[in-house]
Amino acid sequence: MKSTGLLVLLAMGLLAACSSARDELTKTPANRAPVPHNTIVDCPVYDGMKKTSAVLSQTTASNEVQVTDTINAYFVRVRLDKDGKTVVGYMDRRCFGERGNK
Repeated sequence: MKSTGLLVLLAMGLLAACSSARDELTKTPANRAPVPHNTIVDCPVYDGMKKTSAVLSQTTASNEVQVTDTINAYFVRVRLDKDGKTVVGYMDRRCFGERGNK
């Protein structure tokens, strides 16, 4: 009789664990809205994540761009308005300087 009770308790625990894991997968991600940042130096906006990629636009110091994704340790995906057009490309992270922890 004790083993049956233990088995039922174990089964209920497994069901609860599966249910909470499913809830974690269906949660909506945190706010993924673009975050505005100002550049600290003149920087190119590339069409790819290599310095040899084509340059889509050139920003100047203090230009505001919207960071839409932090791709990797070297590049971020950005969106900016240039001459009435919206340009989406990649910029070197060093264009923004050091950022404090929030």
